[in-house]
Amino acid sequence: MNEQGVANVKHIKEPLPMGSYRKEDCIFLLKNINGLLEEQNNLEREYAMQNGTHYSEMLPIEYMPTKEYMTLYKNTLEETAEEIAFYTGVVAELIYRKKGKDVVIVSLARAGTPIGVLIKRYLAYKYQVNVPHYSVSIIRDKGIDENALLYILKEHPAEDIQFVDGWTGKGVISHTLEKACKHFKNKYEVDLDDTLAVLCDPGECTSLYGTRADFLVPSACLNATVSGLMSRTFLRNDLIGPYDFHGSKFYKEWEEIDVSNDFVDTIATHFSQLNIHEEDLVNKEMGAFNAAQSVENIRQCFDISSINRVKPGVGETTRVLLRRVPWKILVKDKEDKRIKHILLLARDRGVPVEVYQDMCYSCCGLIKDMCDV
Repeated sequence: MNEQGVANVKHIKEPLPMGSYRKEDCIFLLKNINGLLEEQNNLEREYAMQNGTHYSEMLPIEYMPTKEYMTLYKNTLEETAEEIAFYTGVVAELIYRKKGKDVVIVSLARAGTPIGVLIKRYLAYKYQVNVPHYSVSIIRDKGIDENALLYILKEHPAEDIQFVDGWTGKGVISHTLEKACKHFKNKYEVDLDDTLAVLCDPGECTSLYGTRADFLVPSACLNATVSGLMSRTFLRNDLIGPYDFHGSKFYKEWEEIDVSNDFVDTIATHFSQLNIHEEDLVNKEMGAFNAAQSVENIRQCFDISSINRVKPGVGETTRVLLRRVPWKILVKDKEDKRIKHILLLARDRGVPVEVYQDMCYSCCGLIKDMCDV
């Protein structure tokens, strides 16, 4: 780290306790912005975003799931916990082979956070190593939280950072991370590995993944209540200073409905039953459809002006239904059990669902053009 990095570290404060995970599972490097701003509804935010306001300068009102939706979430977790444990084991083994016991897991808040906890738990179970795990903010068009990275490098100067996320969609976060790591090297003379490890890689963006199937990670079904009670991350100059971490709200008042620890506990109980073989750790061939071409085909087919309004994959489609203004949902197969919650959310919000098979994803969310409203 050069002199500028060392000087900046001196101004960065120690992180305050945040989130509902156990401290040994995850440390959030985020600034608590409770009481500093009000959340906005999806319609207000969509108008603002399509008129030039960056999404990171606002917070959405968190979706409060219905009883029917929570039942579906719990059933899905029960049905898929063993499979998720297997995919966690695969990506954790790949990380350990590449970086060994001196790795620092750095998950990207917030979809990456529960996956980071699971990878840490798996490595503790399998190799009896207690690797550090931090959760940091990365924001499209703005990059990664450099203060968080400087703090981690100060605390673990001899160890190797591994970035972790939940899944890939179009690959926007992968590209954002690559660009951010290059900028960080130019600015601080620190070379970071920009390979993103994910549970599911339907976007075909990385070599470190558990599966390339567009698999439903049940944590995608919910927001704060499965991600340590943290909001999505926030960055605006009037509230986030030059030496602050990026911001996030901590919804401590929702402790009674929080399932964050239950989610990771349920999956981790299956680690002892896993049988991961050498062939499971070999990169699989790409699918019949190219992911990037799938997205472009959708954009053209539905005459969508901006690629930012096309959100492919089960994780991103869920986000569209929870915190954007959807126009329609495309599904490859309405009988696919991975998208039960998608169909339920679409029904509850009155969003049309259309069968569209010419894609490598199980579903895709299309965001409404607010000029048409």
